[in-house]
Amino acid sequence: MPAQELFLGRQPILDRDQNLVAFELLFRSSQVNGAQFDDDLLASATVINHAFSELGVEHVLGRYLGFINLSAPLILSDVIELLPKDRVVLELLETVEVNDSVTARLKELKAMGFTLALDDYLGEEEKYQEVLAIVDIVKVDVFGLDAKRIREITERLKRWPVRLLAEKVDARDQVELCTSLGYELFQGYYFARPTILTGRRLSHAEAAIMRLLGLVMTDADTPEIEQVFKHNPDLSLNLLRLVNSVAVGSRTRITSLSQALVLLGRSQLQRWLQLLMYAISSSPDANFPSPLLVLAATRGRMMEQLAVIWTGASAEARDRAFLTGILSLVSALLGVPLAEALKALPLPEEVRIALLDRTGNLGEMLRLVEMVEQTDVVSIAGMRARLPFLDAAAVNKAYVDAIEWANRIGETSSG
Repeated sequence: MPAQELFLGRQPILDRDQNLVAFELLFRSSQVNGAQFDDDLLASATVINHAFSELGVEHVLGRYLGFINLSAPLILSDVIELLPKDRVVLELLETVEVNDSVTARLKELKAMGFTLALDDYLGEEEKYQEVLAIVDIVKVDVFGLDAKRIREITERLKRWPVRLLAEKVDARDQVELCTSLGYELFQGYYFARPTILTGRRLSHAEAAIMRLLGLVMTDADTPEIEQVFKHNPDLSLNLLRLVNSVAVGSRTRITSLSQALVLLGRSQLQRWLQLLMYAISSSPDANFPSPLLVLAATRGRMMEQLAVIWTGASAEARDRAFLTGILSLVSALLGVPLAEALKALPLPEEVRIALLDRTGNLGEMLRLVEMVEQTDVVSIAGMRARLPFLDAAAVNKAYVDAIEWANRIGETSSG
């Protein structure tokens, strides 16, 4: 299958403290009726080749582990022995028929030092009894299960020394339930869904950043901007960490706020302030970036890349695209309705309607980015039918560039 017909997907996996620790790597084809590959061997082999050879694992995964689906033929092949043992988790697909050959091979891979996981587990103990004694992680598919059934499956799994991962999590109450039952890992984009807190007020730091954004977007005088930073020295420190995490056009490391304001300019300062909103909400563990920071940075950067492909955008148009991607997650960040969060910012009308209605060029770009995140190839194919110049190769290139850029921000900001 031509590489240009494949779309890369990368779904986050978080720990109990909501730290980002891994990604499951997925490929979907626009040529298989918008569904997953019928041939699991082809799908997994493509992930391995594309992620570890063509793209380079350091670009796709950054500092994180990569979970990769394995079909029976791939498990039995020698090719997977070439994968870096310290960077991957090998997932046994639920479609694999468990037999003596598969079981023996899993034992071999375990002895070689690979970490093994059982995918999409729904409680089939009899079928997977031997496998459960070998694997390190069991991914329990909680989608559509009520609390009673989740408890039953979890209790029975305690017979084996395995770590539990809840997958297809789409609500925070599922996270809370599974955490109480001993689950260590969680997979999905539930963390990006806004939990609206009635009467919630912005923290001092959040309010200061919103004020700074407003000042920059209205081209306020530099002394007025500096004054806000002086009253919030922690924001100055976090800004310096961020701007030094990715090249900003200068070989000189930026060490002071005044230097940052001079070297960055208003346009760059605006985008780093946008990212700073997410950086200050990072998890308590300083070794991990906020998953929202990584996702927001990826969205903003991909929006910027698509703007160039889509319209040959000017610098101003690229900035608006970046802004749209970043602010698309601000409701989840602040815990307030999106319309309310945007009131404090003097946004261009094009950006506002893109965020609130998903309309206009920016709105359509944002919808495409969200489709890519979910590897929703049916919707992507529909978008491409209207926008033929956005072929799969261009979309993948924009996505991988955004991933690499966001990974570098996350790594340095967390340090």
